[in-house]
Amino acid sequence: MKHVKLLFFLFTVQIFTVNAQTHWVVFTDKEGTTFDPYAYFDAKAIERRVQMGYDLYHYSDFPVSSKYVNDVAQHTDSVSYASRWMNALSVWATPEQIQVVSGFPFVSEIIPIQQNYILCGWEDYESSFDTTLLTRQTLAMQGEQFRQQGIDGKGIRIAIFDGGFPGVDSHPAFEHIRTGNRIIKTYDFVKKSEFVYGYNAHGTMVMSVIGGIYDGKPMGLATGAEFLLARTEKNSEPYSEEVNWAAALEWADQNGADIVNSSLGYTYHRYFPYEMNGQTAFVSRIANTAASKGILVVNAAGNEGDNDWKIIGAPADADGILTVGGINPNTDYKISFSSIGPTTDLRRKPDVSAYGQTIVAGKKGIKSAFGTSFASPLVAGFAACGKQLHPDADAMLLKQYIQQSGLLYPHYDYGHGYGIPQASKIIRLNSPMPDKNFEITEENEQLNIKFTKDTFSSEDYNLIGTYESYLFYAWQDANHVITEWGVIQITEQEFVIERSANSTSATSLSLHFKGYTEVIEFNK
Repeated sequence: MKHVKLLFFLFTVQIFTVNAQTHWVVFTDKEGTTFDPYAYFDAKAIERRVQMGYDLYHYSDFPVSSKYVNDVAQHTDSVSYASRWMNALSVWATPEQIQVVSGFPFVSEIIPIQQNYILCGWEDYESSFDTTLLTRQTLAMQGEQFRQQGIDGKGIRIAIFDGGFPGVDSHPAFEHIRTGNRIIKTYDFVKKSEFVYGYNAHGTMVMSVIGGIYDGKPMGLATGAEFLLARTEKNSEPYSEEVNWAAALEWADQNGADIVNSSLGYTYHRYFPYEMNGQTAFVSRIANTAASKGILVVNAAGNEGDNDWKIIGAPADADGILTVGGINPNTDYKISFSSIGPTTDLRRKPDVSAYGQTIVAGKKGIKSAFGTSFASPLVAGFAACGKQLHPDADAMLLKQYIQQSGLLYPHYDYGHGYGIPQASKIIRLNSPMPDKNFEITEENEQLNIKFTKDTFSSEDYNLIGTYESYLFYAWQDANHVITEWGVIQITEQEFVIERSANSTSATSLSLHFKGYTEVIEFNK
Protein backbone atom coordinates (compact mmCIF):
# COMPACT_ATOMS: atom_id res chain seq x y z
CA MET A 1 0.00 0.00 0.00
CA LYS A 2 1.44 3.32 -1.00
CA HIS A 3 0.97 6.24 1.28
CA VAL A 4 2.64 9.58 1.93
CA LYS A 5 2.76 11.45 5.20
CA LEU A 6 2.20 15.17 4.96
CA LEU A 7 3.31 17.14 7.99
CA PHE A 8 0.40 19.40 8.90
CA PHE A 9 0.35 22.42 11.20
CA LEU A 10 3.49 21.34 13.02
CA PHE A 11 5.92 24.17 12.60
CA THR A 12 7.63 27.09 14.25
CA VAL A 13 8.14 30.45 12.69
CA GLN A 14 11.71 31.60 13.04
CA ILE A 15 12.54 34.86 14.78
CA PHE A 16 13.60 37.67 12.48
CA THR A 17 14.75 41.18 13.32
CA VAL A 18 12.37 44.07 12.86
CA ASN A 19 12.34 47.51 14.41
CA ALA A 20 8.79 47.18 15.71
CA GLN A 21 7.27 44.31 17.64
CA THR A 22 3.99 43.35 19.29
CA HIS A 23 3.71 43.97 23.04
CA TRP A 24 1.07 43.78 25.73
CA VAL A 25 0.81 47.07 27.59
CA VAL A 26 -0.68 46.28 31.01
CA PHE A 27 -2.54 49.07 32.82
CA THR A 28 -2.72 49.84 36.53
CA ASP A 29 -6.50 50.32 36.70
CA LYS A 30 -9.71 50.83 34.69
CA GLU A 31 -10.35 54.48 35.43
CA GLY A 32 -13.71 55.84 34.29
CA THR A 33 -15.15 52.57 32.89
CA THR A 34 -18.68 51.28 33.32
CA PHE A 35 -20.18 47.85 32.66
CA ASP A 36 -23.62 46.33 32.05
CA PRO A 37 -23.35 42.51 32.15
CA TYR A 38 -26.87 42.04 30.78
CA ALA A 39 -26.02 44.01 27.65
CA TYR A 40 -22.59 42.41 27.22
CA PHE A 41 -23.08 38.70 28.00
CA ASP A 42 -25.04 35.96 26.27
CA ALA A 43 -27.77 34.50 28.49
CA LYS A 44 -25.74 31.29 28.95
CA ALA A 45 -22.78 33.30 30.25
CA ILE A 46 -25.07 34.99 32.79
CA GLU A 47 -26.49 31.60 33.75
CA ARG A 48 -23.00 30.15 34.31
CA ARG A 49 -21.97 33.05 36.55
CA VAL A 50 -25.17 32.94 38.60
CA GLN A 51 -24.87 29.16 39.00
CA MET A 52 -21.34 29.38 40.39
CA GLY A 53 -22.01 32.49 42.49
CA TYR A 54 -19.62 34.62 40.43
CA ASP A 55 -20.02 38.41 40.65
CA LEU A 56 -21.82 39.68 37.55
CA TYR A 57 -20.00 42.98 38.02
CA HIS A 58 -16.56 41.49 38.55
CA TYR A 59 -13.77 44.01 37.98
CA SER A 60 -12.05 41.76 35.41
CA ASP A 61 -15.07 41.98 33.09
CA PHE A 62 -15.09 45.79 32.96
CA PRO A 63 -13.63 47.16 29.72
CA VAL A 64 -10.17 48.66 29.43
CA SER A 65 -10.06 52.43 29.87
CA SER A 66 -10.66 54.13 26.51
CA LYS A 67 -8.59 57.08 27.73
CA TYR A 68 -5.58 54.83 28.32
CA VAL A 69 -6.07 53.15 24.94
CA ASN A 70 -6.16 56.49 23.14
CA ASP A 71 -3.10 57.82 24.96
CA VAL A 72 -1.08 54.70 24.10
CA ALA A 73 -2.33 54.70 20.49
CA GLN A 74 -0.91 58.18 19.96
CA HIS A 75 2.59 56.94 20.84
CA THR A 76 2.70 53.58 19.01
CA ASP A 77 2.47 52.43 15.40
CA SER A 78 -0.89 50.68 15.97
CA VAL A 79 -3.06 49.02 18.61
CA SER A 80 -5.23 45.92 18.24
CA TYR A 81 -6.96 44.01 21.03
CA ALA A 82 -7.73 45.28 24.53
CA SER A 83 -8.01 42.39 26.99
CA ARG A 84 -10.53 43.02 29.76
CA TRP A 85 -9.31 40.14 31.90
CA MET A 86 -5.66 41.13 31.84
CA ASN A 87 -6.38 44.88 31.63
CA ALA A 88 -3.91 45.03 28.77
CA LEU A 89 -3.67 46.45 25.25
CA SER A 90 -1.87 44.77 22.35
CA VAL A 91 0.31 47.27 20.47
CA TRP A 92 2.75 47.30 17.57
CA ALA A 93 5.62 49.55 18.57
CA THR A 94 9.32 50.27 18.21
CA PRO A 95 11.68 50.02 21.20
CA GLU A 96 11.77 53.82 21.37
CA GLN A 97 7.96 54.00 21.49
CA ILE A 98 7.80 51.30 24.15
CA GLN A 99 10.26 53.27 26.26
CA VAL A 100 7.93 56.27 26.13
CA VAL A 101 4.79 54.22 26.87
CA SER A 102 6.43 52.41 29.79
CA GLY A 103 6.88 55.79 31.47
CA PHE A 104 3.15 56.53 31.57
CA PRO A 105 1.87 56.53 35.17
CA PHE A 106 -1.07 54.25 34.27
CA VAL A 107 1.19 51.52 32.73
CA SER A 108 2.28 48.79 35.13
CA GLU A 109 4.02 46.29 32.83
CA ILE A 110 5.19 45.74 29.25
CA ILE A 111 5.16 42.15 27.95
CA PRO A 112 6.81 41.47 24.56
CA ILE A 113 5.11 38.96 22.27
CA GLN A 114 7.58 36.91 20.24
CA GLN A 115 6.88 35.57 16.74
CA ASN A 116 6.67 31.86 17.35
CA TYR A 117 3.87 29.36 17.78
CA ILE A 118 3.18 25.66 17.26
CA LEU A 119 -0.02 23.88 16.40
CA CYS A 120 0.22 20.16 16.88
CA GLY A 121 -1.10 17.57 14.47
CA TRP A 122 -0.60 16.09 11.06
CA GLU A 123 -2.59 14.06 8.58
CA ASP A 124 -1.61 10.66 7.22
CA TYR A 125 -2.87 10.49 3.65
CA GLU A 126 -3.41 6.84 2.76
CA SER A 127 -5.14 5.02 -0.05
CA SER A 128 -6.84 2.91 2.64
CA PHE A 129 -6.80 2.62 6.43
CA ASP A 130 -8.42 0.65 9.20
CA THR A 131 -11.79 2.29 9.84
CA THR A 132 -12.23 0.25 13.05
CA LEU A 133 -10.24 3.06 14.65
CA LEU A 134 -13.30 5.26 14.12
CA THR A 135 -15.21 3.06 16.56
CA ARG A 136 -12.29 2.52 18.92
CA GLN A 137 -11.49 6.21 19.48
CA THR A 138 -14.78 6.67 21.38
CA LEU A 139 -15.02 3.08 22.63
CA ALA A 140 -11.73 3.61 24.52
CA MET A 141 -13.59 6.21 26.62
CA GLN A 142 -16.63 3.90 27.04
CA GLY A 143 -18.70 6.15 24.82
CA GLU A 144 -21.44 3.56 24.53
CA GLN A 145 -22.21 4.03 28.25
CA PHE A 146 -22.87 7.72 27.66
CA ARG A 147 -25.15 6.87 24.74
CA GLN A 148 -27.08 4.35 26.84
CA GLN A 149 -27.70 7.13 29.37
CA GLY A 150 -28.77 9.58 26.62
CA ILE A 151 -25.70 11.73 27.28
CA ASP A 152 -24.28 13.47 24.19
CA GLY A 153 -23.32 16.98 25.39
CA LYS A 154 -26.78 18.41 24.78
CA GLY A 155 -27.04 21.98 26.09
CA ILE A 156 -23.26 22.31 26.55
CA ARG A 157 -21.52 25.01 24.52
CA ILE A 158 -18.02 24.25 23.22
CA ALA A 159 -15.69 26.84 21.68
CA ILE A 160 -12.96 25.67 19.30
CA PHE A 161 -9.89 27.82 18.60
CA ASP A 162 -8.07 26.84 15.42
CA GLY A 163 -6.79 27.80 11.98
CA GLY A 164 -9.99 27.38 9.97
CA PHE A 165 -13.08 25.22 9.46
CA PRO A 166 -13.43 24.48 5.72
CA GLY A 167 -16.21 22.00 5.01
CA VAL A 168 -17.98 22.36 8.35
CA ASP A 169 -20.73 24.18 6.43
CA SER A 170 -21.12 21.31 3.94
CA HIS A 171 -19.47 18.06 5.14
CA PRO A 172 -21.94 15.24 6.02
CA ALA A 173 -20.12 14.65 9.33
CA PHE A 174 -21.60 17.93 10.61
CA GLU A 175 -25.05 17.74 9.03
CA HIS A 176 -26.74 16.95 12.35
CA ILE A 177 -25.13 20.02 13.91
CA ARG A 178 -26.15 22.29 11.02
CA THR A 179 -29.70 20.91 10.96
CA GLY A 180 -30.05 21.61 14.66
CA ASN A 181 -28.70 25.17 14.24
CA ARG A 182 -26.07 24.36 16.85
CA ILE A 183 -23.25 26.48 15.45
CA ILE A 184 -24.17 29.45 17.60
CA LYS A 185 -21.52 31.97 16.55
CA THR A 186 -18.36 32.18 14.47
CA TYR A 187 -15.57 34.73 14.29
CA ASP A 188 -12.32 35.06 12.39
CA PHE A 189 -9.93 36.94 14.67
CA VAL A 190 -7.35 37.12 11.87
CA LYS A 191 -9.53 38.86 9.28
CA LYS A 192 -12.06 40.35 11.71
CA SER A 193 -15.09 38.79 10.06
CA GLU A 194 -17.69 36.14 10.87
CA PHE A 195 -16.67 33.81 8.03
CA VAL A 196 -14.55 30.85 9.23
CA TYR A 197 -15.41 28.13 6.67
CA GLY A 198 -12.13 28.29 4.80
CA TYR A 199 -8.37 28.36 5.41
CA ASN A 200 -6.70 25.52 7.30
CA ALA A 201 -8.67 22.28 7.73
CA HIS A 202 -7.13 21.52 11.12
CA GLY A 203 -10.17 23.01 12.88
CA THR A 204 -12.49 20.86 10.77
CA MET A 205 -10.65 17.73 11.87
CA VAL A 206 -10.66 18.82 15.51
CA MET A 207 -14.40 19.57 15.48
CA SER A 208 -15.14 16.17 13.94
CA VAL A 209 -13.64 14.26 16.89
CA ILE A 210 -15.64 16.38 19.33
CA GLY A 211 -19.06 16.02 17.80
CA GLY A 212 -18.98 14.61 14.27
CA ILE A 213 -21.01 11.65 12.98
CA TYR A 214 -19.86 9.76 9.90
CA ASP A 215 -21.86 7.00 8.25
CA GLY A 216 -23.97 6.70 11.40
CA LYS A 217 -20.95 6.33 13.69
CA PRO A 218 -20.03 8.99 16.27
CA MET A 219 -16.53 10.38 15.72
CA GLY A 220 -16.58 12.06 19.13
CA LEU A 221 -18.77 11.98 22.22
CA ALA A 222 -20.44 15.43 22.16
CA THR A 223 -22.66 14.95 19.10
CA GLY A 224 -25.46 16.95 20.76
CA ALA A 225 -23.38 19.97 21.85
CA GLU A 226 -23.52 23.58 20.64
CA PHE A 227 -20.46 25.21 19.07
CA LEU A 228 -18.61 28.51 18.88
CA LEU A 229 -15.97 28.49 16.12
CA ALA A 230 -13.04 30.90 16.34
CA ARG A 231 -10.29 31.20 13.76
CA THR A 232 -7.26 32.43 15.70
CA GLU A 233 -4.29 31.15 13.66
CA LYS A 234 -2.77 32.25 10.36
CA ASN A 235 0.28 30.46 8.98
CA SER A 236 2.04 33.55 7.67
CA GLU A 237 1.27 35.94 10.53
CA PRO A 238 3.15 34.83 13.63
CA TYR A 239 2.81 37.99 15.68
CA SER A 240 -0.92 37.95 16.28
CA GLU A 241 -1.76 34.41 17.45
CA GLU A 242 -1.28 34.95 21.18
CA VAL A 243 -3.38 38.11 20.95
CA ASN A 244 -6.04 36.31 18.93
CA TRP A 245 -6.13 33.44 21.43
CA ALA A 246 -6.69 35.84 24.32
CA ALA A 247 -9.35 37.71 22.37
CA ALA A 248 -11.10 34.45 21.45
CA LEU A 249 -11.15 33.31 25.07
CA GLU A 250 -12.91 36.46 26.22
CA TRP A 251 -15.27 36.21 23.22
CA ALA A 252 -16.05 32.59 24.13
CA ASP A 253 -16.84 33.62 27.69
CA GLN A 254 -19.06 36.47 26.50
CA ASN A 255 -20.98 34.04 24.27
CA GLY A 256 -21.62 31.43 26.93
CA ALA A 257 -18.92 28.78 26.37
CA ASP A 258 -18.74 26.01 28.96
CA ILE A 259 -15.70 24.31 27.42
CA VAL A 260 -12.90 25.48 25.12
CA ASN A 261 -10.75 23.21 22.99
CA SER A 262 -7.35 24.56 21.94
CA SER A 263 -4.43 23.05 20.01
CA LEU A 264 -2.08 25.98 20.52
CA GLY A 265 1.34 25.59 22.12
CA TYR A 266 4.20 28.00 22.80
CA THR A 267 7.57 26.37 23.43
CA TYR A 268 11.09 27.00 22.14
CA HIS A 269 12.12 30.39 20.67
CA ARG A 270 9.21 31.94 22.60
CA TYR A 271 10.12 30.62 26.05
CA PHE A 272 12.79 28.72 27.93
CA PRO A 273 11.81 25.37 29.48
CA TYR A 274 12.12 26.76 33.01
CA GLU A 275 9.35 29.25 32.21
CA MET A 276 6.78 26.47 31.72
CA ASN A 277 5.38 27.03 35.20
CA GLY A 278 1.79 28.04 34.40
CA GLN A 279 2.38 31.65 35.46
CA THR A 280 4.81 33.13 32.93
CA ALA A 281 3.14 32.80 29.52
CA PHE A 282 0.36 35.31 28.90
CA VAL A 283 -1.90 32.62 27.41
CA SER A 284 -1.41 30.46 30.52
CA ARG A 285 -2.32 33.33 32.79
CA ILE A 286 -5.48 34.16 30.88
CA ALA A 287 -6.44 30.46 30.73
CA ASN A 288 -6.37 30.37 34.52
CA THR A 289 -8.70 33.37 34.51
CA ALA A 290 -11.12 31.42 32.31
CA ALA A 291 -11.14 28.60 34.87
CA SER A 292 -12.01 31.06 37.63
CA LYS A 293 -15.05 32.09 35.55
CA GLY A 294 -16.25 28.49 35.19
CA ILE A 295 -14.86 27.69 31.72
CA LEU A 296 -12.88 24.47 31.33
CA VAL A 297 -10.10 24.91 28.76
CA VAL A 298 -8.95 21.59 27.28
CA ASN A 299 -5.51 21.85 25.66
CA ALA A 300 -3.22 19.47 23.81
CA ALA A 301 -0.05 18.58 25.73
CA GLY A 302 2.06 19.08 22.59
CA ASN A 303 4.06 16.90 20.23
CA GLU A 304 7.50 17.54 21.70
CA GLY A 305 8.00 14.20 23.48
CA ASP A 306 10.57 12.80 21.08
CA ASN A 307 12.64 15.96 20.48
CA ASP A 308 14.91 18.11 22.64
CA TRP A 309 12.13 20.20 24.22
CA LYS A 310 10.08 17.22 25.52
CA ILE A 311 8.03 18.93 28.25
CA ILE A 312 4.54 20.42 28.32
CA GLY A 313 4.34 23.87 26.70
CA ALA A 314 2.12 26.90 27.31
CA PRO A 315 -0.81 27.26 27.81
CA ALA A 316 -1.03 23.55 28.68
CA ASP A 317 1.20 24.29 31.68
CA ALA A 318 -1.59 26.30 33.36
CA ASP A 319 -3.03 24.78 36.51
CA GLY A 320 -6.60 25.56 35.46
CA ILE A 321 -6.28 23.84 32.07
CA LEU A 322 -7.14 20.18 31.47
CA THR A 323 -4.01 19.03 29.62
CA VAL A 324 -4.31 16.00 27.35
CA GLY A 325 -1.51 13.64 26.28
CA GLY A 326 -1.58 11.10 23.46
CA ILE A 327 -2.03 7.31 23.56
CA ASN A 328 -0.92 5.00 20.75
CA PRO A 329 -4.05 3.02 19.76
CA ASN A 330 -1.81 0.18 18.52
CA THR A 331 -0.12 -0.33 21.91
CA ASP A 332 -2.45 1.29 24.49
CA TYR A 333 0.34 3.32 26.07
CA LYS A 334 1.92 6.73 25.44
CA ILE A 335 2.47 7.61 21.79
CA SER A 336 6.11 8.61 21.26
CA PHE A 337 5.63 12.25 20.24
CA SER A 338 3.32 13.23 23.11
CA SER A 339 4.93 15.82 25.41
CA ILE A 340 5.67 14.80 28.99
CA GLY A 341 5.47 16.39 32.44
CA PRO A 342 5.98 17.67 34.97
CA THR A 343 5.80 21.45 34.70
CA THR A 344 8.99 23.20 35.77
CA ASP A 345 7.41 24.01 39.13
CA LEU A 346 6.83 20.23 39.45
CA ARG A 347 3.05 20.17 39.08
CA ARG A 348 1.53 17.08 37.50
CA LYS A 349 0.90 17.39 33.77
CA PRO A 350 -0.61 15.99 31.58
CA ASP A 351 -3.87 15.40 33.42
CA VAL A 352 -5.36 12.65 31.24
CA SER A 353 -4.81 11.19 27.78
CA ALA A 354 -6.67 9.91 24.72
CA TYR A 355 -5.82 8.45 21.32
CA GLY A 356 -3.12 10.45 19.53
CA GLN A 357 -4.09 8.82 16.24
CA THR A 358 -7.70 9.22 15.12
CA ILE A 359 -10.04 9.11 12.17
CA VAL A 360 -11.14 12.65 11.35
CA ALA A 361 -13.25 14.54 8.82
CA GLY A 362 -11.26 16.55 6.30
CA LYS A 363 -12.56 18.98 3.72
CA LYS A 364 -14.07 15.92 2.04
CA GLY A 365 -14.40 12.36 3.35
CA ILE A 366 -12.46 11.02 6.32
CA LYS A 367 -8.78 10.30 6.91
CA SER A 368 -6.28 9.28 9.54
CA ALA A 369 -4.60 11.97 11.64
CA PHE A 370 -1.84 12.02 14.25
CA GLY A 371 -1.13 14.43 17.10
CA THR A 372 -2.18 15.45 20.59
CA SER A 373 -4.28 18.01 18.69
CA PHE A 374 -6.80 15.21 18.24
CA ALA A 375 -6.46 13.63 21.69
CA SER A 376 -7.53 16.97 23.17
CA PRO A 377 -10.89 17.28 21.33
CA LEU A 378 -11.72 13.67 22.14
CA VAL A 379 -11.45 14.63 25.81
CA ALA A 380 -13.28 17.94 25.20
CA GLY A 381 -16.23 15.87 23.99
CA PHE A 382 -15.94 13.69 27.10
CA ALA A 383 -15.87 16.85 29.24
CA ALA A 384 -19.09 18.09 27.61
CA CYS A 385 -20.77 14.80 28.54
CA GLY A 386 -19.38 15.14 32.06
CA LYS A 387 -20.78 18.66 32.31
CA GLN A 388 -24.18 17.46 31.12
CA LEU A 389 -24.11 14.77 33.83
CA HIS A 390 -22.92 17.17 36.54
CA PRO A 391 -24.26 20.62 35.55
CA ASP A 392 -23.47 22.16 38.94
CA ALA A 393 -19.75 21.35 38.68
CA ASP A 394 -17.55 24.38 38.05
CA ALA A 395 -14.47 24.14 35.83
CA MET A 396 -12.08 22.92 38.52
CA LEU A 397 -14.51 20.37 39.94
CA LEU A 398 -15.28 19.08 36.42
CA LYS A 399 -11.54 18.81 35.81
CA GLN A 400 -11.22 16.80 39.03
CA TYR A 401 -14.05 14.47 38.00
CA ILE A 402 -12.39 13.85 34.64
CA GLN A 403 -9.04 13.11 36.29
CA GLN A 404 -10.71 10.66 38.67
CA SER A 405 -12.40 8.97 35.72
CA GLY A 406 -9.01 8.09 34.24
CA LEU A 407 -8.35 4.44 33.45
CA LEU A 408 -5.23 4.47 35.66
CA TYR A 409 -6.60 6.54 38.55
CA PRO A 410 -5.36 6.84 41.30
CA HIS A 411 -2.09 5.84 39.65
CA TYR A 412 -0.36 8.72 37.84
CA ASP A 413 2.69 9.19 35.64
CA TYR A 414 4.11 12.02 33.51
CA GLY A 415 3.34 10.35 30.20
CA HIS A 416 -0.24 9.12 30.60
CA GLY A 417 -1.54 11.36 33.35
CA TYR A 418 -4.39 9.44 34.94
CA GLY A 419 -5.02 7.63 31.67
CA ILE A 420 -7.97 7.64 29.28
CA PRO A 421 -11.19 9.01 30.85
CA GLN A 422 -13.88 6.37 31.38
CA ALA A 423 -17.60 7.10 31.09
CA SER A 424 -18.50 4.56 33.78
CA LYS A 425 -16.37 6.40 36.34
CA ILE A 426 -17.85 9.85 35.72
CA ILE A 427 -21.40 8.47 35.55
CA ARG A 428 -20.85 6.77 38.91
CA LEU A 429 -18.50 9.01 40.87
CA ASN A 430 -16.19 7.33 43.38
CA SER A 431 -16.50 3.98 41.64
CA PRO A 432 -14.89 1.21 43.72
CA MET A 433 -11.50 -0.10 42.64
CA PRO A 434 -11.38 -3.65 41.24
CA ASP A 435 -10.27 -6.42 43.56
CA LYS A 436 -6.59 -6.83 44.31
CA ASN A 437 -4.93 -8.79 41.50
CA PHE A 438 -1.29 -9.12 42.60
CA GLU A 439 0.73 -9.78 45.74
CA ILE A 440 3.98 -8.00 46.63
CA THR A 441 6.82 -9.27 48.79
CA GLU A 442 10.04 -7.35 49.45
CA GLU A 443 13.48 -8.94 49.71
CA ASN A 444 16.66 -6.85 49.89
CA GLU A 445 16.34 -4.30 47.05
CA GLN A 446 13.88 -6.40 45.10
CA LEU A 447 10.10 -6.38 44.93
CA ASN A 448 8.61 -9.71 43.99
CA ILE A 449 5.22 -9.39 42.31
CA LYS A 450 2.95 -12.36 41.80
CA PHE A 451 -0.18 -11.98 39.68
CA THR A 452 -3.26 -14.04 40.43
CA LYS A 453 -3.94 -16.74 37.87
CA ASP A 454 -7.48 -15.60 37.15
CA THR A 455 -6.21 -12.06 36.49
CA PHE A 456 -3.46 -12.83 34.02
CA SER A 457 -2.16 -15.99 32.41
CA SER A 458 0.89 -16.08 30.18
CA GLU A 459 -1.06 -18.43 27.95
CA ASP A 460 -3.58 -15.72 27.09
CA TYR A 461 -1.58 -14.18 24.27
CA ASN A 462 -4.53 -12.12 23.06
CA LEU A 463 -3.82 -9.74 25.95
CA ILE A 464 -0.13 -9.27 25.25
CA GLY A 465 0.66 -5.85 23.79
CA THR A 466 -2.48 -4.19 25.21
CA TYR A 467 -3.45 -2.32 28.39
CA GLU A 468 -4.62 -5.61 29.87
CA SER A 469 -1.04 -6.91 30.02
CA TYR A 470 0.77 -3.79 31.26
CA LEU A 471 2.08 -3.05 34.72
CA PHE A 472 2.33 0.75 35.12
CA TYR A 473 4.81 1.92 37.73
CA ALA A 474 5.95 5.24 39.21
CA TRP A 475 8.61 5.82 41.88
CA GLN A 476 7.97 8.95 43.99
CA ASP A 477 10.10 10.88 46.47
CA ALA A 478 8.96 12.36 49.79
CA ASN A 479 7.54 15.41 47.98
CA HIS A 480 5.45 13.21 45.67
CA VAL A 481 7.68 14.08 42.72
CA ILE A 482 7.96 11.14 40.33
CA THR A 483 11.58 10.17 39.88
CA GLU A 484 11.02 7.30 37.43
CA TRP A 485 7.98 5.89 35.65
CA GLY A 486 7.20 3.46 32.90
CA VAL A 487 5.23 0.52 31.57
CA ILE A 488 6.28 -3.14 31.85
CA GLN A 489 4.95 -5.85 29.55
CA ILE A 490 3.88 -8.75 31.74
CA THR A 491 4.19 -12.22 30.18
CA GLU A 492 4.81 -14.29 33.31
CA GLN A 493 2.80 -14.84 36.45
CA GLU A 494 5.70 -13.68 38.63
CA PHE A 495 7.84 -10.61 38.10
CA VAL A 496 10.69 -8.84 39.92
CA ILE A 497 11.23 -5.05 40.15
CA GLU A 498 14.62 -3.80 41.25
CA ARG A 499 15.59 -0.30 42.32
CA SER A 500 17.38 1.71 39.65
CA ALA A 501 19.65 4.74 39.99
CA ASN A 502 16.65 7.05 39.42
CA SER A 503 14.58 5.38 42.12
CA THR A 504 17.13 5.40 44.97
CA SER A 505 15.63 8.61 46.41
CA ALA A 506 12.08 7.29 46.16
CA THR A 507 10.00 6.80 49.28
CA SER A 508 7.07 5.10 47.55
CA LEU A 509 6.19 3.06 44.49
CA SER A 510 2.82 3.15 42.75
CA LEU A 511 1.86 0.05 40.76
CA HIS A 512 -1.20 -0.31 38.52
CA PHE A 513 -2.45 -3.47 36.83
CA LYS A 514 -5.84 -3.88 35.12
CA GLY A 515 -7.63 -1.22 37.17
CA TYR A 516 -6.06 -2.04 40.53
CA THR A 517 -3.53 0.39 42.06
CA GLU A 518 -1.35 -0.22 45.10
CA VAL A 519 1.19 2.15 46.64
CA ILE A 520 4.11 0.68 48.57
CA GLU A 521 5.74 2.97 51.15
CA PHE A 522 9.42 2.60 52.04
CA ASN A 523 11.20 3.59 55.24
CA LYS A 524 14.25 5.66 54.38
